[in-house]
Amino acid sequence: MSAREHRPRVVAMGGGRGLTATLRAARRYASHTTAIVATADDSGSTGRLRSALSIPAPGDLRRCLTALAGAEDEPLGQALEYRFSGTDVEGHALGNLLLAGLTAVTGDFLAATDRTAALLGLDPDQGQVLPATVEPVDLSAVTSNGTRITGQYAISKTAGIRRVELSPPGVKPPDGLARTIHDADQVVLGPGSVYTSLLAAALVDDLHSALAATRAQLVYVCNLEPEVAETQGYDVAAHVDALCAHGVEPDLVLVHDGGSLSTGDVGVPVVRADLVRSDPQYGTAHDSVKLAAALATVLP
Repeated sequence: MSAREHRPRVVAMGGGRGLTATLRAARRYASHTTAIVATADDSGSTGRLRSALSIPAPGDLRRCLTALAGAEDEPLGQALEYRFSGTDVEGHALGNLLLAGLTAVTGDFLAATDRTAALLGLDPDQGQVLPATVEPVDLSAVTSNGTRITGQYAISKTAGIRRVELSPPGVKPPDGLARTIHDADQVVLGPGSVYTSLLAAALVDDLHSALAATRAQLVYVCNLEPEVAETQGYDVAAHVDALCAHGVEPDLVLVHDGGSLSTGDVGVPVVRADLVRSDPQYGTAHDSVKLAAALATVLP
């Protein structure tokens, strides 16, 4: 058997830039990586395309495809991130337009995703990027005072969230994606926004059931600090409690050692490691090399 065949099969779930850090990490230690990407984003270029074309949100998929393909520093990867200005398509990222155009031509959002992956040179034997649902979906939330908030962007700017849910209920993931979770060795949630990224993917019914039933190690990579509004005032325990309140129960939590986030009373094992980028020009963010080493180390 090859060295790659001895490596774990990893599923990474979430959205935003946090998921791209995990995908860059997984490329270093996994035999195969599946990214399950939240598609409830309703802001910016993504929101405009969703509204006009009734497609799942393409923005986070675009970023994840480029990250898992290792093409972020390549001209094509950089071009997909390019945002137009001063034109009729001002504010749109080229990658979003490409995914939308391929969906219109093929009539299939999954086919559009696969064709973009092939264009970037992503080897399907080593990784795949899939939307959490093939249908357009919205996120709604109820706050601690009973107020209902609709829309991912609005929720991200709201404090005191008690519960989130997907609308319409019962949306389906791509065929076979739940089985991928069942067959994984490790499932990584985060880093990323607990309510608007992680749970926006994990609450898709079949995926939620698969997370509860899988024998894979479920690791939650906690954010480096609370987010303004959405998780304002949260410690590590509060982040974990938010997941558990929605039926997503990690086996362990990976936390940056030496950060400002207090621990609190966490009901599952906490592993601390140096996870932050050392280059100050990038600011405070997870370092993919360090994250890869930590995730590989905690594997049973």
